[in-house]
Formats: sequence, structure tokens, C-alpha cells
Amino acid sequence: MKTLKLTLLCCLLSVFTFANVSQSEKDALIALYNLTKGDSWKTSWNIEQPVSEWYGLTLENEKVVAINLSFNNLDGELPDEISDLTSLRILNLSFNRLEGELPKALLELSYLEEIKLFSNNLSGSIPAEIGNLTNLKALELFNNGFVGEIPPSIGNLSKLESLILSSNKLVGKLPKSISNLKSLKVLSLFDNNLLGAIPSSIGELNQLEELILSNNAFYGSLPEELANLTNLKTLLLSNNGFKGNYTALKDTLPNIVDFDLDEVNRKGALATLDSEDND
Repeated sequence: MKTLKLTLLCCLLSVFTFANVSQSEKDALIALYNLTKGDSWKTSWNIEQPVSEWYGLTLENEKVVAINLSFNNLDGELPDEISDLTSLRILNLSFNRLEGELPKALLELSYLEEIKLFSNNLSGSIPAEIGNLTNLKALELFNNGFVGEIPPSIGNLSKLESLILSSNKLVGKLPKSISNLKSLKVLSLFDNNLLGAIPSSIGELNQLEELILSNNAFYGSLPEELANLTNLKTLLLSNNGFKGNYTALKDTLPNIVDFDLDEVNRKGALATLDSEDND
């Protein structure tokens, strides 16, 4: 009887050791592994081992809550099965060779707080469904091949602190809804094909510390409301079509450290808001 009890205990311990996530979550991870050539990853997974031992994963209460596989030679597309990781809060797959579009399945993960997919080969547009991820604090997609406009639904992300979309192929105007992002600290859009005037409502982002708009096709006068952004440390605006003289702007920003304008804009006083605003 004692031997039988010991055998049952060992069996139960074995079950609990290997059943550390649901089968659907494990299948989603294996789909990610297969679609991104997991055998060639810098640090691969032994899928015969418990999921809790797989590199780059964080588990809480038998749920996958974070995936960090940056710099790990992932090569391929994100699987639709990623939607089965229903408790996922952090996804960091930066500095890899991911391609294809953002799967709509990713945008079903309502607990997501960080999406860091920068420095890959992703393409397509940024889907309007991105606005469904209302818990997002960081959306960092820079250095990819995204096209199209920044969707107005981005304004739904009221908890967003970091929005970095630089070095893509984005077009169109800066949506007015961006003024809804009251928690935003970093807004970086440099090196795209964005155009139009900067909306005066950008002055409502009073938590903003970095505003980087260089290397686009923005034009018109800068809104005088920029002077309200007293937490700004970095303001980079060069290689656009702004008109006016803005030397006085730097003097109105007490914490500014990095300030960059074209030479033609370095004389005179702060101009008023251009007559054209965003649609």
C-alpha cells in the first residue's frame, strides 16, 4: 500500500510539472516556433520539456503573460494561433526577421500592455483594430515596412506612454485623435512620409518628454501650443516644410535638452498656428 501511494504521488507530481499551461496555449507557442523556424533560433526551445523551461517566457498562474525573444533570429510570420495566449501582457520580438502583416489575431489580446516588434521586416498597414487594445502602454513598431495612414483609432489607447512608429513608409496626416493620449511620454514618427500641419491639440499632451517628427513632409507653422509641453526634453523637427522662425520656442521649454530645427527656422520669434489644421 505504501508503495502504491508513493507511485501515485510521483504520477501526480509528473502531471503537475508538465501541465503548466493549457494545451491551447502550448499549441499557440508551438505554432510560433514552427512559423519562425524555431530550430534556427539563437536560443531554441526543447518542446519536449515543460513550457515553464522554454526560453523567453514568463508564466503566472499557469498562463503565459510575457514573451521576450528579441535578438533571437526569428524568421517568418506571426501565427493566428497567438490569439490563444489570452493572458499575454508583453510581446517583445524586436530585432528579428519577422515578415508579413500584423495578424488580426494579435489585436484580440485585450490584456496586452507592450507590443515591441521594431527592427523586423513587417509590412502592410497598421490595422484600425489596434484601438481595441486599451491596456497598451507601449506600441513600438519602428524600423519596419508599414504603409498607409496612422489609424484614428490610435486615440483610443488612453494608457499609451510610448508610441514609436519611426522609419516606416507611413503617409497622411497626424490624426487629431492623438491628443487623447494624455499619458504619452514619447511620440516618435521620424523618417516616414507624413504630411500636413501639426494640430494645435498636440499641446494637450502635457506628459510628453520626446517629440520626434524629423524627416517627413509636415508643413505650415508650428502651433504655439507646443510651448505648453513643459516636460519636453527632446524636440526634433528638421527636414520638414515648416515655416516661421522658432528660436523663442526653445526658450519657452525649461527642460529641453535636444532641440533640432532647420537653419532657416532659427531666427526670430515663435510663429502662430498655421491656418491649416488636420482633418
